[in-house]
Amino acid sequence: MSRPRIVIVGAGFAGYRTARTLSRLTRGRAHITLLNPTDYFLYLPLLPQVAAGVLEPRRVTVSLSDSLPDVRLVLGEADRIDLDDRTLHYTGPEGEGGTLAHDRLVLAAGSVNKLLPIPGVAEHAHGFRGLPEALYLRDHVTRQVELAAAADDPETCAARCTFVVVGAGYTGTEVAAHGQMFTDAQVRKHPLRQGMRPRWMLLDVAPRVLPEMDEKLSATADRVLRQRGVDVRMGTSVKEATHDGVVLTDGEFVGTRTLVWCVGVRPDPLVESLGLPMEKGRLLVDPHLQVPGRPELFACGDVAAVPDLDDPGSYTPMTAQHAWRHGKVAAENVAASLGLGGVRKPYRHRDLGFVVDLGGAKAAANPLGVPLSGVPAGAVTRGYHLAAMPGNRVRVAADWLLDAVLPRQAVQLGLVRSWSVPLDTSSPEVARVPGGPGQGQEASARSGPGAALAADTDDGGTGTGGPGPARPHEEPAKGQPGSGATQVRPGSGAAVPRPESETAKGRPPAGRPRSAHGELRSESETAKGRPAAGAAGESRRNQPGGEPARNQPDAEPAKNPPGDEPARNQPGGEPARNQPGDEPARNQPGGEPARNQPGGAPAENQPGGEPARNQPGGEPARNQPGGEPAKNQPGGEPARYQPGGEPARNQPGGEPAKNQPVPAPPPGRPPPSPHPAPGPVKRTDLPDDSAKGDS
Repeated sequence: MSRPRIVIVGAGFAGYRTARTLSRLTRGRAHITLLNPTDYFLYLPLLPQVAAGVLEPRRVTVSLSDSLPDVRLVLGEADRIDLDDRTLHYTGPEGEGGTLAHDRLVLAAGSVNKLLPIPGVAEHAHGFRGLPEALYLRDHVTRQVELAAAADDPETCAARCTFVVVGAGYTGTEVAAHGQMFTDAQVRKHPLRQGMRPRWMLLDVAPRVLPEMDEKLSATADRVLRQRGVDVRMGTSVKEATHDGVVLTDGEFVGTRTLVWCVGVRPDPLVESLGLPMEKGRLLVDPHLQVPGRPELFACGDVAAVPDLDDPGSYTPMTAQHAWRHGKVAAENVAASLGLGGVRKPYRHRDLGFVVDLGGAKAAANPLGVPLSGVPAGAVTRGYHLAAMPGNRVRVAADWLLDAVLPRQAVQLGLVRSWSVPLDTSSPEVARVPGGPGQGQEASARSGPGAALAADTDDGGTGTGGPGPARPHEEPAKGQPGSGATQVRPGSGAAVPRPESETAKGRPPAGRPRSAHGELRSESETAKGRPAAGAAGESRRNQPGGEPARNQPDAEPAKNPPGDEPARNQPGGEPARNQPGDEPARNQPGGEPARNQPGGAPAENQPGGEPARNQPGGEPARNQPGGEPAKNQPGGEPARYQPGGEPARNQPGGEPAKNQPVPAPPPGRPPPSPHPAPGPVKRTDLPDDSAKGDS
């Protein structure tokens, strides 16, 4: 009998716990597949400490492959679920599609940033739901403090060191608390203008901080924040976000370059496509976490509206604590539905209390309903996190110890850019990549509050580059000038602007390469200028028979020639690589004589409009047989040192004369050297184009 197939979508608190529990319950009697965009489980409650430099990013991640050895991990994001065929269609990290068949499907896709219709927020704010967003915020805050310290204008300095956090819930409160400590530590090394210090603002329309928690926890958190210098404003939010700051609902304008959006979360949009009964964006399930009328479908975590049996008519809130417990019950009920052990159980919970880490030794906690503050609350909070983490406990404890005795490292790694972590995304756990799969829209580099300045996306580091589409084929190659770069060609007497795509060492834009006439060429055609293997009508290099050799004009244009530009070292009006306008290439014929060539005479070793050296067709090149005698050869005789009538070695005109006997030299001439004579001496006063690839 074949083993049943179980597919779990998402590896957050609910999905990870489901996979781990199912692996233990089934003991190899079922195929368990976990679909997730990343290969790690993220312990989200410690993410503010990553943004504040307390913990290194890997400390809050747990490898799925290492901790779930009996579970098959598939990297990708679910696109569509066919409930009737029991198949799930997904897209992998490199754009490849795939399908997973299942007998049981557990939806635990989690949540994404909650958006509100406030002008400018989507463009200028950043969320705080994934590791890329935490890494970006850490770099961004560090950069703003450093720029503020170097600013001469007091208003600019004040705006750069003002940080606005919207949402005084669990996440927003911790971000503001840790952020104030982080920036205060930075200004001790980079003092700001006299009398200025970093300013963190915490806004919320609610009447108090942590409105969903106990009032004593709320009062403790509010007191710690205000003592630390955080500007806490309740009953106030953002009315509009602009490039230079935010307009508050009370009409005040606050100059800032940082807007952190922590107003809440919404369920992953995947569940909306199922067409099943919903409750405020969440999929309705019964107390056993099973979708009514769909015995094969289960849901848990933030995407599931789970009835609260202790409070009839309500549903469990979207918290990590509930999601972790959902996963265990969902796994037990899936196993029971397949006859792999146990009986079905309804979900019931007992409130164990909450903990809020406020940085340093400060925290607010109420374990088992006992309110705590100060150092005892800090000890309970960190102990709870160490116990709840499924891994990395020793490393996390070591980082806490080092942070207590050593100063924090405030450096910009530049690993995540502003456009990589947009607020409106269905995958906050994955940083957006230029030209990545499923990105039809342009990944624009934005500026303003919460987004990078121009320097954030300009590799030149000058901060003068404007925002623009961040597509790979428009980015200059390493060491190459950017847009509008100017290259001076020898002999041109003028600086000619060149597009970015030409500056990338002569290579075509990333993506499918194009020839000079715009037709698409295959990878094999562009590999060092070789034609595609077996392509009809294309010739091989240095082969006779009237077909053009590599990099020679006739029918096939030179490698990588952009547009109608003439090709380097190519005769007769053929476009040359990386040469602008209609001007002929250096040392090339075609209208005007080449440099250092007599008027109207063809370039060295190149007959005007005729095939290149060592190439057949029409008039032979120098040292070539047929028609006119080669240089230094008696009239009508074959090439030097070649037997009569036979072509020189590697020359067209029949079979190559390989290993032909060499006649005695003419009287008065020295005997031939056993080594071939060197080619033309390379000029040192011209730039070396050898790094640009084959011509």
